[in-house]
Amino acid sequence: MPRAFASAQIAFGLVSIPVKLFTATEASEKISFNMIHRECGSRVQQQLYCPKDEHTIDRTEVAKGYEFAKGQYVLFSEEELKAIEEKATQTIEISEFVPKEAIDPIYFQKANYMAPDKGGERAYALLSKALGQTGRWALAKYAARGKQYLVILRPFENGIVMQQLFYPNEIRSMSELDLGEPVVKDNELKMAVQLAEMGATDEFHPEAYRDEVAERTRSLIQRKIEGEEITSLEDEQPKAQVIDLMEALKASLAGAPRASRSSGGSKSSGGAKPVSIKSGQKRKAPKSVPTNTTGRAAKAR
Repeated sequence: MPRAFASAQIAFGLVSIPVKLFTATEASEKISFNMIHRECGSRVQQQLYCPKDEHTIDRTEVAKGYEFAKGQYVLFSEEELKAIEEKATQTIEISEFVPKEAIDPIYFQKANYMAPDKGGERAYALLSKALGQTGRWALAKYAARGKQYLVILRPFENGIVMQQLFYPNEIRSMSELDLGEPVVKDNELKMAVQLAEMGATDEFHPEAYRDEVAERTRSLIQRKIEGEEITSLEDEQPKAQVIDLMEALKASLAGAPRASRSSGGSKSSGGAKPVSIKSGQKRKAPKSVPTNTTGRAAKAR
């Protein structure tokens, strides 16, 4: 049984639902490395160093500062910073219910599971079903650990997920990017749509995918633990062909497996070679697209 990291109250109107919050992801899955002194094998300690005075200093000599101009800082004490922190209320106050399509996933940050606390089971189930039936998400504010969070409560399976959102000022604008002014031809668009429809599925099956980099890292760690000498890393990524855009679409359509809509996903291991598209370059498309039965199609996805 997982352990709740916090208790809270969902409040909307005159309804109050006691809930417990649980992390929705496993932080332990992350592989981390420590800094080790090669000569003796000891873990290296980090020290605070003042480059002006040219010596290490103690943490009691440190203050937090905000750089308002190059090399110029305003300093804050711990008391001053605590005074501006948001007071934790343990209340998740719903302000409005919005259509789920109105919030783009780019705003999604961290997700936490919610479970009813003692006495809140009926109201919790009622809110979950209401959200599912209306197709709306509850937008709310939540204060914890000195910060104020913008969150949504959304139905998930037979429960509720509290999804932390980024604030608008934390989202960079696409207008900062140079997207060019490309001209999309009708026949190119038609083929691209056809390619998308051939690979379309009606369901998302995350279990069909895995973190291959993490698997390779764990395998390498285990081999080193067992004393195996590592001489080279295998599986160099195949280089992409550089061909014309139309030819790339044709080759992709020729080699793309049709998705099985009944199963909700494609299980085929075939697929086209990676293609790097260079506009305007003319090259004859390959007559056949080689397939790979060793499972590399999963990597390409």
